[in-house]
Amino acid sequence: MKLSALRAAFLDYFAKNGHTVVPSSSLIPHNDETLLFTNAGMVQFKDVFLGQDKRDYTKATSSQRCVRAGGKHNDLDNVGYTARHHTFFEMLGNFSFGDYFKKEAIHFAWNFITKELKIPPEKLWVSVFKEDAEAEDIWLNDVKIDPKRFSRCGEKDNFWAMGDTGPCGPCTEIFYDHGPHVPGGPPGSEDADGDRYIEIWNLVFMQFNRAKDGSMTALPKPSVDTGMGLERMAAVMQGVHSNYEIDLFQALIKRAHTLLPEHDIAHKSYLVLADHIRATCFLILDGVVPSNEGRGYVLRRIMRRALRHGGQLGAKKAFFYKMVVTLCELMGDAYPALIEQRAQIEKVVLREEEQFEKTLEQGLKILEAGMNECENAVISGDLAFKLYDTYGFPIDLTADVAREKGIAIDMQGFEVLMMAQKERARASSQFSVDYNTQLSFDEKTIFTGYTSLEEKTQVLKLVHEGKVVTRLEEGAEGIVLLPISPFYAESGGQLGDHGEITFAGGSFEVRDTQKSQQAILHLGIVRQGVLSQEMPVVAKVNKATRQPTRRNHSATHLLHAALRKVLGTHVTQKGSLVSADRLRFDFSHTEGVSVEQLKQIELLVNEKILENTPVIIEEMAFDEATKKGVMALFGEKYGKTVRVLSMGGDFSIELCGGTHVERTGDIGLFVIVQELGIAAGVRRIEALTGFGALNYLKNKQSTLVALQENFKADDENILQKSNDLLARLKVVEKENEGLKHKLASQSGGDLVSNAQTIQGMKVLVKKLDGVDPKLMRQLVDDLKNKIKSGIVVLATVSDAKVQLIVGITKDCTQKVSAGELIGHLAAQVGGSGGGRPDMAQAGGSKPECLEVALASVPEWIEAKLKANH
Repeated sequence: MKLSALRAAFLDYFAKNGHTVVPSSSLIPHNDETLLFTNAGMVQFKDVFLGQDKRDYTKATSSQRCVRAGGKHNDLDNVGYTARHHTFFEMLGNFSFGDYFKKEAIHFAWNFITKELKIPPEKLWVSVFKEDAEAEDIWLNDVKIDPKRFSRCGEKDNFWAMGDTGPCGPCTEIFYDHGPHVPGGPPGSEDADGDRYIEIWNLVFMQFNRAKDGSMTALPKPSVDTGMGLERMAAVMQGVHSNYEIDLFQALIKRAHTLLPEHDIAHKSYLVLADHIRATCFLILDGVVPSNEGRGYVLRRIMRRALRHGGQLGAKKAFFYKMVVTLCELMGDAYPALIEQRAQIEKVVLREEEQFEKTLEQGLKILEAGMNECENAVISGDLAFKLYDTYGFPIDLTADVAREKGIAIDMQGFEVLMMAQKERARASSQFSVDYNTQLSFDEKTIFTGYTSLEEKTQVLKLVHEGKVVTRLEEGAEGIVLLPISPFYAESGGQLGDHGEITFAGGSFEVRDTQKSQQAILHLGIVRQGVLSQEMPVVAKVNKATRQPTRRNHSATHLLHAALRKVLGTHVTQKGSLVSADRLRFDFSHTEGVSVEQLKQIELLVNEKILENTPVIIEEMAFDEATKKGVMALFGEKYGKTVRVLSMGGDFSIELCGGTHVERTGDIGLFVIVQELGIAAGVRRIEALTGFGALNYLKNKQSTLVALQENFKADDENILQKSNDLLARLKVVEKENEGLKHKLASQSGGDLVSNAQTIQGMKVLVKKLDGVDPKLMRQLVDDLKNKIKSGIVVLATVSDAKVQLIVGITKDCTQKVSAGELIGHLAAQVGGSGGGRPDMAQAGGSKPECLEVALASVPEWIEAKLKANH
């Protein structure tokens, strides 16, 4: 059974058994700062298990793509050395949210393995938590498995917890026995770490809630979370021991071998390439781009590890991007977006390959310098870690280069820094919420703000300083909950509404609107009177801020569609901010948008505005929406029923819960104010609509009129006149530079007479006043030519900063190094610098120390010449 067929069989089986098939969520966890990547099938259901999210189904199944290459779970360094470690893998799972429990979950698993997949029971082994008598009874007396193939294990192996606090419970695991020819013992035995018995399915029974003190209470709705590694089960079904022997990896390995055929196909580096191309493609697909921080840094590490192994296989030029097409062909049926974004993925991979070539060159220079300065022929752990962490320079490459020079690495120091980094990553990936004390809102607010800006209702709940209260006094800040509200809560980039809640004898100013589960929270201050629970009120949204916010939000949809039309379908939304006075839209794109492209985008949006077509909003099933071609954003969570927004016919069709105009013409006008890069592979456009855009253009027009008056020009010749002026200014600046250099040269002629001779070498040391630091380098070159042989040291002070430059004629660089001399001077004036043996520069922050520093030069040179002699 091929991997793709196994995935389909699993999902079909649970669908037939009443489970809702839920698509894989993004590798970037939605609204979850506790995780770097989605690393298990249950991540997208975490809020459901915690009772913070309610779905319209109680049973689900999925094939979730996962990455374990950073943070708490990191298998990166094991890839290529073991049979089952991966950076990217797929986790098959079935889930019960207070529906079925242990008995049904165990039967589902056993029947699928033994009846659907027809794996003989004698090839399987089961383990349970030693205190879980219920699960043990089901296995032994209900399923009637062989008691000889059954283990009771402790908490370390068979008890699962979401974190130090929160949902937890026992688990039962199913293992596959690869046979006596493979070393290793069954679960719970002394040699259980061997490879004979391989875990293929873990069934977690969430039945307790653990408090801070370690005490556990039964959950009101026990749940089930299971996970079965698709690659591991494919290996079982294909009769192989290693995951890398299954059909998917064999195809990727063969592709790598055609690109780099110099080594035997069994070389471990081919395994690394086959694994890393999957992680690379799916991370880029979900919007991650290589960078020096966060998720982008993890992707960069994965890619550079692959490129390093490509180098070991003889790669002389870019090759990794050529594996993208094979991966897309193999997995495109299950993940069509791979095929759609193939060209963009290839572009990002190729760019990183080319960048790594430059990094490799830079890293080698830094390493070479470090080896020249190292003590006792040992490179410090600090330098090795800096090369690894900052420049993406693999430690094994550092070791290889050092070995050729007979130099070792302080591996202990390197490992200490590595462990510190891992601890930081591990600490940042822990669930840290105290589920027992966190204030939550179970109330549900009916939102009426799509059609109304005012509602008569009553107070449902009041909160002051984090506590529920019965009244809010005048001047008190707090939160008001209402059963019905026209106020839009911040979501999807649109900021929350402002307005007021009025009541008999007073008012509450709503400064912001947020959401907690299904409750709308009105945050603000009592301006007058006393607001009490159950009091009748009128909730009124500020129309002056809602209307322009609607215009800006609708414009982001047209902008998104225009970007995809002009730049390509690889463009996806990476974030947005919609307020009353502006809009900001972040999107994936690897290069700056040209002026001409911005003009096309702006024109296209305004064309759709002028068409004045109705904005159509429909509610439909999520599956129906996707068939219609609706754009669903990676990382967003959608229920079965979704709100579909169509603008300009089929020009823009997206899922959105925000507030919008009724017709595109209501936007009025759209103007792009700025386009810039905010991260590697992510661009940002800031724009205005309506009166904001009109005022912006009027200000531009006023500026233009003022310039026309200054230049005595009109619309036709203002640009030409300004260009002529700039051209004349450049000529004057060039003439000015020439005069400065001439004056400096003349001064240089006078300076030569100040040179002294030290052990037969001419040395000129001089502080210059009023000399442009940019001209000092030219002046040093002139002085070197005049003295023919020797050393020139010049200094000046500009804006309270010291500028130093040292020039040495080539015949003297063997005796004295400009870099060493500049270092001696820089240390005294509170700065640093560097350069070549014949020319070096430095800056400093202590001008008061300059005279003493310059006075020390002759003595330093004399000592250096004596030492070399």
